[in-house]
Amino acid sequence: MLSNQFNHIVYLIRESRNNALKSVNQELINLYWSIGEYISNKVESSEWGKSVVEELAIHIRETEPEIKGFSDKNLWRMKQFYETYREFPKLSTLLREISWSNNLAIFSRGKTIEEKEFYIKLCIEERYSFRELDRQISSSLFERTMIGNEKLSPVVREMYPDITNTFKDSYILDFLNLPATHSESDLQKGLVNQLKNFILELGKDFLFIGEEYKLQVGNSDFYVDLLFYHRGLQCLVAFELKADKFKPEHLGQLNFYLEALDRDVKKTNENPSLGILLCKDKDNEVVEYALSRALSPTMVAEYQTQLPDKKLLQKKLHDLFEK
Repeated sequence: MLSNQFNHIVYLIRESRNNALKSVNQELINLYWSIGEYISNKVESSEWGKSVVEELAIHIRETEPEIKGFSDKNLWRMKQFYETYREFPKLSTLLREISWSNNLAIFSRGKTIEEKEFYIKLCIEERYSFRELDRQISSSLFERTMIGNEKLSPVVREMYPDITNTFKDSYILDFLNLPATHSESDLQKGLVNQLKNFILELGKDFLFIGEEYKLQVGNSDFYVDLLFYHRGLQCLVAFELKADKFKPEHLGQLNFYLEALDRDVKKTNENPSLGILLCKDKDNEVVEYALSRALSPTMVAEYQTQLPDKKLLQKKLHDLFEK
């Protein structure tokens, strides 16, 4: 009994500490925003130029020698920060919920306001560290997710109206260090061994249930390569791995697994199971044909073992929206 009471006190301490850190961060972002706004107004009115900002940095250093982070370079960043979001009041509120280092990465590397908004919201939802965010930007997560949204089948969209931004058209598995020629077993073992990195790539709402998950139908046993549960969608997600190019017949096996999961594993309060066929390569037109009459909520994605060409992904995304 006492241990439960003690744990409650520990919980209160942790909550207070987290709230204090959040408050400090918000004050810091507010400060940088205000400084950026002040400098921007002075520059736009032609009162200040580059030399004045340099003088300001020197003045701060001489007046408050213990305070760090106010070099002329950082002061210009604050100006850029303010000017990036001043016309987007909704975002200017959200960005106060993430760290300055994450804000720096997003507004300096994001190409469009849509991309910046995507990463800001993702940082809040997934509580990304700077390292995790840096990896997602480098792997072109925004482009891959937007392409994935456009390629969701009608069945999946109808069954899961809130599925936007949940799945990707391609998954980057550079952390596996797989050779060019590898087997499905190599892929599966690598993903299980690097589960933390794989879940970072999938999204933190994914909970791992097991590998080679056994399904018994009649007198036969079948095995799902990887089985997850998605907290947001409240459903089982089955991954079938293929270390070669997508073939339409692959979907039959996955659909069978989904039927077995829904009949024998899914709980009454959960939504129908989803299936992801993860292939080394795919022809998008073949995938479109294969899914056009599919009645099961299945998706086909490809995996890559190295970081993608960002310019190529941006072109693909542009071409999709131009159609």
